[in-house]
Order: sequence, then C-alpha cells, then structure tokens
Amino acid sequence: MFFIIGIFIAVFLTLLLLIKKNKSRADKILLIWLLLLALHQFLNYILFTGEAYNYPHLLGVQFSMPILHGVLLYFYVMEITGNKLNNRWIVLLHLVPTLSLILLAIPYYILSGEQKINVFENDGIGFELYIIYLNILIPLSGLIYSVWSLILIRKHQKSIQDRFSNTDKKELQWLRYLSIGYAIIWVLSIFFESETIFTAVVILVLFIGFFGINQLNIFYSTIVLEKKLEPQGTSNKKETIKGGVNAKTTTEKYEKSGLNEEMASQISTDLNTLVKENTIYKNEELTLVELAKQLQVHPNHLSQVINEVEGKNFYNYINALRINEFIKLASLPENQKYTMISLAYDCGFSTKSTFNKHFKLQTGKTPTEFFNTLSN
Repeated sequence: MFFIIGIFIAVFLTLLLLIKKNKSRADKILLIWLLLLALHQFLNYILFTGEAYNYPHLLGVQFSMPILHGVLLYFYVMEITGNKLNNRWIVLLHLVPTLSLILLAIPYYILSGEQKINVFENDGIGFELYIIYLNILIPLSGLIYSVWSLILIRKHQKSIQDRFSNTDKKELQWLRYLSIGYAIIWVLSIFFESETIFTAVVILVLFIGFFGINQLNIFYSTIVLEKKLEPQGTSNKKETIKGGVNAKTTTEKYEKSGLNEEMASQISTDLNTLVKENTIYKNEELTLVELAKQLQVHPNHLSQVINEVEGKNFYNYINALRINEFIKLASLPENQKYTMISLAYDCGFSTKSTFNKHFKLQTGKTPTEFFNTLSN
C-alpha cells in the first residue's frame, strides 16, 4: 500500500509541476525526476507483487534508472544554486554510466519473454558479471552524486553571504537534507531488501513535494541587475587599499577586478555616507547588487571594498550595522516600551535566531546579558 501511495504522490507532484506557469529550468529537471521516480516505483511495485511476470518485457526496464536519480539530483542542485548546465557535452558525460548499463544489457533485452523470466527467477543466470557491475556502479554513483551535491550546496551557502544581507530562506537547507537522505538510501541498499529501500524513496518523494515544488530561483533578480552594471576601470594594477589587506593577500577573485586605491577610497567614503544618512541596512532583503546600484558602482568592486576595507563579507557587514543600530535604539529610554525583537525587526532582521546569532557574534553576549551589564 505504501508503494502505491508513493506512486500517486509522484504522479500528483508531476501534474502540479506541469500546470505551474513560468517553469524554470530547475522545475523542468524536477519534473523529469518526478516522472522517473513514479515510473521506477511502479516497475518495482509490479516486480514486488509478481505482476511483472505477466508482462515479461517490462522486466529489466528499470536497470539503469537508479543512476539517473543521482544525476538529476545533481542537475537540480546545479540549477537551484545558480550554476547553469549550458554545456551539452558535460551533460552527456554525466549520462555515460547510464548509457553503459543500457548498452551492456542489450543481450538481455533481446531475449524472449520466457527467457527474461528465467533470468529473473534464477538470480540473473548468464548475466552474473553485469549484475556485479550494476551492484557496484549504482550505489557508488548515488553516493558520489550525493556528496557532489552537498559540496555545491556548501559553496552556495558561502557565496550568498557575498550577495545577500538576509540568507534565512536562501541557504537551501532542505536541499542539503534531501541530498543526505538520498545518500542514506544508497547506504540502506547495501544492507536491506527492496521493500525498505522503496519505503525510504516514498519519504524522499514526499520531501521533494513539500519543499521543492515552489522553490524560488534565488539568483534571478541578482543576475538581471548585474547585467545592467558594467565593470568600472580596466587597470590590472595590484594596489594596496588603505585600511585593507596588502595586495599579496588579495583573494584570486579580485585579482583582475581593475579596482585601484583611489576608486576603493571613493567607494568606501560613499558607502559610509549612504549607510549613515539613509540607514539602507534596515531593508531586510537588501542585496549587494541593490546597494551597488545606489552607489553607481559595479557589485564586484563594492564586494572587494567591503571585504578588504571592512574585513567582512557583505552579509556580516550589513548585519553588524543592524546590531549597532539595535544597540542605539534599545539604549534610548523612550524605546523601553518595545520588545527587543520588535526593535531588531525595525533594524532589518527577519528572524529572532539570526538576530541573536549576530548579536552574540558582535558583543559576545546575549541581548539580555548585554543590557543587564550596562544597567549595572
């Protein structure tokens, strides 16, 4: 019964994606993946019940499907994290293991129905080497793509701190858990029978449906705005920025930015003026690109100045300003009637946990401990 539920959920989620307007490439990959999950679960269900023996030519159709799950997970993570799959040859390279399973299984596929049944009933008789290859390649591929996906997600979580001041809904923790769950399924496949594995697959489908269907494209607005801003300056001189880091320790991503000391000094001055006069950091969804647009500079140059002059990434820089503003507001007698969290929201924080994290990071104390110390 649980298998049937999983099949219907996968089909239902596929239909939801089909009728979704303005589907992104990530949505299309997820659509293909859900279709594959539905078909794979169906084929394994009829094999589990024995119904497949009434349609022997369906036996073995699922041989190469498990590898495709890992590939599609990786492709989905690539798209969601803003890494476009534009090279067809690389896409085809990822499909080579799947194609190898199909090609090597041709001698089996050309068998008659009775012969296929005989192979299945006798534990793969005549295809022992193929089964060994299958049993090694599938779990290995699943684990590799899970780890690969986790690495991409980790890089994404670091990179968004250079672009966004609020990362609460952009860290893709759900996708990280999905990748871990997928890896666990392949570990289970080593020790347990098919029934346990496909129970875990049903749970995985539920997880995808709950979190993945309405996943937003995190980088869309950022990319559109960046295209409108052309890089300033063409110099490749490696200058030492005043108050910042010596050119010898400049990170590789800034080596060819064209930013010189005079430009950096001007950007730093304009930035400090803007944040003091407009308190722009109170916008909880402030991004590096939006701030660069207001300063009329390229985002890469602004990011470099914040990193090297302020010694922080964009995320920590903006949240440090928010903490300073919070301390200022919370210290005023007329604001004692407000709760700390309401003042934190006014300063640009979107969640209590993010506020508490940055407050302790900056002061070494919780908000309550900090103000109790002041009052004493």
